[in-house]
Amino acid sequence: YDGARVTVQRFLNAASADEIVFTRGTTEAINLVAQAWGRAHLGPGDDVLVTRMEHHSNFVPWQSIARERGANFRIVETGDDWRLDLGHLEKLLRQGRPKVLAVTAMSNVLGTVNPVAEIAALAKSHGALVVVDGAQAMAHRPLTVAELGPIDFLAFSGHKMCGPTGIGVLWGRREILERMPPWQFGGDMILQVGDEATTWNELPYKFEAGTPSYADAIAFGAALDYLAELGWERIAAHEAELVSYGRGLLEKIPGVRVLAPRDPAFHGAVLSFTAEGVHPHDMATFLDAEGIAVRAGHHCAQPLMRKLGVAATNRASVSFYNTKEEMALLAGGVRRAMEYFA
Repeated sequence: YDGARVTVQRFLNAASADEIVFTRGTTEAINLVAQAWGRAHLGPGDDVLVTRMEHHSNFVPWQSIARERGANFRIVETGDDWRLDLGHLEKLLRQGRPKVLAVTAMSNVLGTVNPVAEIAALAKSHGALVVVDGAQAMAHRPLTVAELGPIDFLAFSGHKMCGPTGIGVLWGRREILERMPPWQFGGDMILQVGDEATTWNELPYKFEAGTPSYADAIAFGAALDYLAELGWERIAAHEAELVSYGRGLLEKIPGVRVLAPRDPAFHGAVLSFTAEGVHPHDMATFLDAEGIAVRAGHHCAQPLMRKLGVAATNRASVSFYNTKEEMALLAGGVRRAMEYFA
């Protein structure tokens, strides 16, 4: 179990395995920070910043704790080419009292790859804590904590990286984790329980109350080893080629709109699209009958959907095991679906 923790530490190039907290996933990791750090540090007049492109798991916890603590909840908007509007971010940082910025490393809808190091440096210059949702990015573009710049927390999940469900990671700066109170209470997270007061265990166990998911953590460590054997540079290059190829095929279809940055440097391994005259759920059902799996819906990003002006999209996610032939099958299936529903 702790060997898997060391594997994660090395994967992130973190300073210490003590900075690696195992959770049930990205959602729990972000809630841990919002509840434990947020409740202790946020108050009336403070600003909590999130971006328009956040997954609900990095939006709602901050919205909730801001309301509870009387803080202001601010949304950083997207700008041209579906990228984050850094000018708007700087405006919000300058005009308020920013305490925390929550930002995704890669949008799970648009595939937008955010310049996290630049964003974090800007936020830190205004005194804000930086929390990064790495769930979508880490499976495609492994990021060390040094590459991400002066961030304070990073959360990601095992199931997006060939690991099992129900396991995730919260990395946090040691000095912040040491000062932060625990969120959940019970076995293993205590040092001494007295009649009137209790002292907490050392890091990282202070944040791992109860019986851990030993098997899932060990399996996740094995999955990281497997991905490393495949070679992250090979994975990234292969996926970039597939995304470019697949996007080109989809954009040749009249009535199909691909929602993603034009610049490939800012577009990760996700292709979201709409097809004129076909509801995304109908499209997904049609493609499923042809053996093609896409997701349909708001993708847990309703605030972004409002900005896009749609209720839902289809999303094709690309991984190292996909092929150009499969991208061609996707495009062909979309064409046939549009003909069928015409």
